[in-house]
Amino acid sequence: MILATSAAAVGLFFAGFSYASAATVVTVQSGDTVWGLSQKYNVSVDAIDQANNLNSSSVITVGQQLNIPDGSQAAATTSQPVQQTTSSQSSAYTQPQYKQSVQTNAATTANTASTTNQAANNTAASAQTATTTSTTNSSNTGASNGNSAKAWIASHESGGSYSARNGQYVGKYQLSASYLHGDYSAANQEKVANQYVANRYGSWSAAKSFWQANGWY
Repeated sequence: MILATSAAAVGLFFAGFSYASAATVVTVQSGDTVWGLSQKYNVSVDAIDQANNLNSSSVITVGQQLNIPDGSQAAATTSQPVQQTTSSQSSAYTQPQYKQSVQTNAATTANTASTTNQAANNTAASAQTATTTSTTNSSNTGASNGNSAKAWIASHESGGSYSARNGQYVGKYQLSASYLHGDYSAANQEKVANQYVANRYGSWSAAKSFWQANGWY
């Protein structure tokens, strides 16, 4: 729960989001993050950081007061890392692995006037096939590593259960209930988890490395 006061106007609510007025001040509660506040008040993480002289390595603490810019500023989605509060419980979050799409362009060779030209065409076709195979294998390996890291995190957070609960943290990836906006379905848990990991870490593999170093991600 977030306590907010406004010197100018009461916050507006629309489509499930709270829109902060120009002078809104928020008191940080247990479990809050800058990313979560940006979602609630429909402003960007960058805007909150600038309003409070924060950066990507800053930590917000329970009881800290933050200035929330006007809700008409940029939307909450951002590529900046999300600051983690110092509340005791570890939280789990979720965005999507980016898989390289590889398309193989089939090359057809025209009728050649000599055996020498035919041999040259065959050599070029073989080189194209080798390049495509290498790229495909690389893409598949990256996707496999990402899926493996994602499954590892889910196992350590909830045992892989979409119905797991731990205080305010819900589901397979132990997402904060405020991130899920009341939709605890498996599909929404996957979607929000993928979005969070992509925004904060860039990949599930990077998120796993952070988890192993810190005991949470």
